[in-house]
Amino acid sequence: MSNRKILLYPDERLKIEADKVDSIDQEILEIIEDLNVIMAEISHSVGVAATQLGYSKRIVAVDASKNIKCTENHGAMILINPEIVSHEGLITFREGCMSVPDFTGNVNRAQTIKLSYYDEKFIKNEIILNGFESVVVQHELDHLDGILFIDRVISKRTDLFKRKSYK
Repeated sequence: MSNRKILLYPDERLKIEADKVDSIDQEILEIIEDLNVIMAEISHSVGVAATQLGYSKRIVAVDASKNIKCTENHGAMILINPEIVSHEGLITFREGCMSVPDFTGNVNRAQTIKLSYYDEKFIKNEIILNGFESVVVQHELDHLDGILFIDRVISKRTDLFKRKSYK
């Protein structure tokens, strides 16, 4: 069980740009472990950024396969210093976020992205992501830049929705 909790909007730490990771050390391994634990504990989560746990490091964990609608994905991944190399197409997607639990909203994202990143062994990789998985990664990368999905909602008047609560 992680001793870290998800930061909630309007916590100012969510608006800070994260620091680049230069190498894998004990601190980075602990952050990766916390990200993996949070992903396991919160079954509906398809991604979490280190900044959402209060760590100012450019690390995210994603697993789009946890969403039944996602048919094309790369499974569970740790992305260190992720960077979008190229993008194409446009997709509008209804997004939610553990740091903004009361709302969802329509956001425009790239349909396809080419991503450069380091894995947990600090080996550089490049992959192409499509559709839902592409949206998940773009959402998490925004967290590393201090951007929340509510900052990207198409129209705050017509495309931001109060999340339904189920009893």
